[in-house]
Amino acid sequence: MTYLKDRYVNFFTDYGFKRLFGEEPNKDLLRDFLNELLKDEQGEIVDLTYLKDEHLGATGLDRKAIFDLYCENQRGEKFIVELQKAKQNFFKDRSVFYATFPIQHQAQRGDWNFELKAVYTIGILDFIFDEDKNDPDKYRYDIKLQDIVTNKVFYDKLTFIYLELPKFRKSLDQLETRFDKWLYAIKHLDRLDRVPDALREQIFEKFFQVAEIANFSRDEVLKYEDSLKYYRDLKNVLDTARDEGLEEGHEQGLVKGRKEGLEQGLVKGREEGIEQGLAKGREEGLKQGLVKGREETTLKMARNLLEVLDDETIALKTGLTIEEVAALRD
Repeated sequence: MTYLKDRYVNFFTDYGFKRLFGEEPNKDLLRDFLNELLKDEQGEIVDLTYLKDEHLGATGLDRKAIFDLYCENQRGEKFIVELQKAKQNFFKDRSVFYATFPIQHQAQRGDWNFELKAVYTIGILDFIFDEDKNDPDKYRYDIKLQDIVTNKVFYDKLTFIYLELPKFRKSLDQLETRFDKWLYAIKHLDRLDRVPDALREQIFEKFFQVAEIANFSRDEVLKYEDSLKYYRDLKNVLDTARDEGLEEGHEQGLVKGRKEGLEQGLVKGREEGIEQGLAKGREEGLKQGLVKGREETTLKMARNLLEVLDDETIALKTGLTIEEVAALRD
């Protein structure tokens, strides 16, 4: 018996993402999305071909890369589309690493002039990068290699685009472009009970039809339920780990900071005078308290994830090394 109450799938589940953007009968949905995303520089993508989403490096020692979606257009240009549900400290590093595979695979035997086809990496994110939080209205980031003085693009065949969906806050009556409509549909899909009038276009009619759970077979429903459960469990674990880590880490860090700050303040007080020493001690104690609070927060979060995630994934999400995570299991 299914427990699902929503009419449409959650796009940010692995199943929902692959069903809507990763299946051959529905590739016109992905093509239209990419055309709207890249129309200023791409021209029209007439056709897409899904490629094998698992690649190995040049040697057996290279790490394996598994793309969420990997496809090419009629010109041979490559597109990596990644769905990221939770923050990872090295997500940008991974994006750059993944982009090297479609570049390397274009190498040709014999006499080759090194001409490459363009590679696009698109990240659809259900979180905000820490460094972007002070810019609450900017949700799209387009990155290319460019000269830092002239700001001119040095190389236009390698593009990274990150879409921070939590920042997209336009309401239905504020949607101005078709791309706006795509972002709204993706972000709000599982919370809607019908196709909004503003999205009454053929491509979105199909998008909602494919996403409607009532059209799933029993096997498809079960697969989606598993995917949704994983998504909700991961989100709950991360939210709990963050909240508990922030609270306990902040408290422990401040206690340690105050203690060490007081000790330093007394030492400095003897050297510079009690009043000046205590002032410096409080300042340094606060700084140390914040640093230690962040350290305790990270460790608390890592401990809360030990039962549900492997060491490598925990390391990616917390910034700890794999060795540090393994030590927490001892």
